[in-house]
Amino acid sequence: MIFFPAIDLKAGQCVRLVHGDMEQATVFNDNPAAQAKTFADAGCTWLHMVDLDGAFAGKPENADAVTAVLETVDMKVQMGGGIRSMSTIEGWLDRGLARVILGTVAVRDPNLVREACKAFPGQVALGIDARDGYVAVQGWAEATELQTIELGKQFEDAGAAALIYTDIGRDGAMQGPNLDATLDLANAVNIPVILSGGVSSMADLEAVVAADSAKLEGVISGRALYDGRINPTDAVQLLNRAKAT
Repeated sequence: MIFFPAIDLKAGQCVRLVHGDMEQATVFNDNPAAQAKTFADAGCTWLHMVDLDGAFAGKPENADAVTAVLETVDMKVQMGGGIRSMSTIEGWLDRGLARVILGTVAVRDPNLVREACKAFPGQVALGIDARDGYVAVQGWAEATELQTIELGKQFEDAGAAALIYTDIGRDGAMQGPNLDATLDLANAVNIPVILSGGVSSMADLEAVVAADSAKLEGVISGRALYDGRINPTDAVQLLNRAKAT
């Protein structure tokens, strides 16, 4: 399993939100590239990034900060937020992203997702952000009537690299992940699933491994890293052992 440390960008800074609320943002580092380097030095091979401003604006808003990260670390980086056109997808991949994450556009323009998956195999992941089991879009600000599993199944034949499932109610709240819902999605689709939202301790990671780690590609954590509740080196080693077994 892959451990994905998270960097969420707002106004060029590393922040964490509570329940996806932009008004509840805590700044943890004003230098995203330096923060990324600490994760790389800890042994992390992947980095998960979100352009929060871009998610609301519908276009990239933190390009300078992302570029600085890509120039600083030799990690695979996946990023979402405001990526809603083929030109934006191609532009980010050309800059060095390992894969882009498409969220809102998966609901609004599924044909674009299919086109992108075909044009860039292995480099397009889908972000499924849910509140009470229903997909939310536009930076989590708008609810839909689409259920998470329903959305995932729509793209089973598209060639998506992964589904990143985030329970908005758990995100940044330090209450533990919604493991049951994540595994329900993983069991329902043939696309690798990454768990996100609420991973707040090593015990949470151990619970993921004990549940059924073979069904998940990896785990994302953010606030717990900045608060010191999770040591990234220990997290990487734990999930590596799970993969080995």
